[in-house]
Amino acid sequence: MAASFAWGDILPFEMRPEINTTLPGITILDQKQLIFDRINNVPFSEISDLVYRPESRTLFLLSDKGRLFTFHAIFTDHSMMLAPAAGFNLVRTNGKRLRKNRRDSEGLTTDNTGKLFVSFEGKPRVAELSTNGRILHALKLPKALRTLKRYRSKNTGLEALTWHSRYGLIVAKERPRSGSAVNQAFYSLSGKVWRFKAENTPANSVTAIATMDDGNILVLERAFVKRKLLGIVTLKKVYLNTSKHGWCHTEILGQLRTDRGWFIDNFEGLARITPHRYVMVSDDNSNFFQKTLVIYFEVK
Repeated sequence: MAASFAWGDILPFEMRPEINTTLPGITILDQKQLIFDRINNVPFSEISDLVYRPESRTLFLLSDKGRLFTFHAIFTDHSMMLAPAAGFNLVRTNGKRLRKNRRDSEGLTTDNTGKLFVSFEGKPRVAELSTNGRILHALKLPKALRTLKRYRSKNTGLEALTWHSRYGLIVAKERPRSGSAVNQAFYSLSGKVWRFKAENTPANSVTAIATMDDGNILVLERAFVKRKLLGIVTLKKVYLNTSKHGWCHTEILGQLRTDRGWFIDNFEGLARITPHRYVMVSDDNSNFFQKTLVIYFEVK
């Protein structure tokens, strides 16, 4: 059954500057702008993360307003083809919609069996999620993540989520609780912690993570310097098993900056598609002047 929407379109987009578009570790393959009012009568906005199921060619998009959307998706060597399929509000096990103060869904991932998992800000939690938006059950968090006092604020909680074949579910806070903003970390639900350095830019945040083919972690960081109207998106590789004094080695694969001509938006989601290929998505903040962008790229 085809999805219904009040109006909508998927358009090509170009965020690269006219010159100097080469990135050290990344090649951009395709770029799309998603323009939809509603999908199956569910408002489409503020996409915070996404995940891909290759066996069914389904791309799941999560909104931080407590909504889940599915798209039919075909990825080739140099392009992606997307078509809306369905939209759902996230609901509790009893079928009732999540309470307003518990809808801040930020991270989305799938395990090796195809199960979906979602992470939340506000009240920090991770839960298994059905493909039609029903919360199946909550998972136990390690002590370092259980209560709001462990976070800088209720809006800088469990922003990023990924599945690792060795360590299971791994989460990251948007920003560290206190101290230097560069002192970031990953947490497995079993309690293991990996520390790494984020970029030293005002308001820099970790917004998404994805497990790479070699078992390391691809990190999406976002910063906006208001006084300079400067936006920065950083894609970084963090080597989990190579650490010095408790800190993992990092490598910047690409940095997109508005002062270098990149037309970027509020990128918040990241997902692996096929070996070495990923997509990232931006949150339009329900703002007319912002866009929902899906960028398909390859890690060199």
